[in-house]
Amino acid sequence: MPHAGRLFAIGDVHGCADELAVLLKAIAPTTGDTVVFVGDYVDRGPSARDVIDLAMTVENSGAEGIFLKGNHEDMMLSYLGFPGNYGDSFLFNGGIATLESYGVREDDLAEAVHHLPDSHLKFLNGLAISYLRPPYLFVHAGIMPMRQLEEQQTEDLLWIRQEFIFNPHRVDATVVFGHTPMRSLMIDLPYKIGIDTGLVYGGKLSCVEFNEGVLYQVARGSRQAKSRSVSLGS
Repeated sequence: MPHAGRLFAIGDVHGCADELAVLLKAIAPTTGDTVVFVGDYVDRGPSARDVIDLAMTVENSGAEGIFLKGNHEDMMLSYLGFPGNYGDSFLFNGGIATLESYGVREDDLAEAVHHLPDSHLKFLNGLAISYLRPPYLFVHAGIMPMRQLEEQQTEDLLWIRQEFIFNPHRVDATVVFGHTPMRSLMIDLPYKIGIDTGLVYGGKLSCVEFNEGVLYQVARGSRQAKSRSVSLGS
């Protein structure tokens, strides 16, 4: 069934709720639109709780929200006692800031899960690993280049970096991914489009609109989104 509306993809937010709010106002998703988040809503930035609240509002306007899991959500879920991996690394990878946004203090870490609203736990546990919408495949980190789509493993979709970024792949789709921060959008057609532009490190939050080829960006600390055309091929 064809999609009538616009298709957006938003890069890693990492707890930077103010910039996400500016971006969502700029793109103004509406009925028929699809907004894909490539994961890493939490950690490092100050307002993970507010980021998840904002993400969940996308569908209030009638748009479809596609919420992918990042490696940071996977670590967070594992830490909280849900299925996931590397929970023992969560606090050391920005998780302390995430828990603080939920009012969790150092002496209450063992009870952290009880500080999260049920709606947030449902959101985190419901995150998808990938979203295929030809000609695009949306994932958090990338894919193993020498494997077909059905052979991909979750570990790689959440964590892979250089092996994916520096090599062509065999999947018949342009992979749209975050995870690895870059100074600017990475466009390596027909293989990949990287949209993590390092917001939490003082860079920008990037959002690509694929129908018309428009890049929206909000710089860290800015209250204004800027847009420009980008060439995404035919």
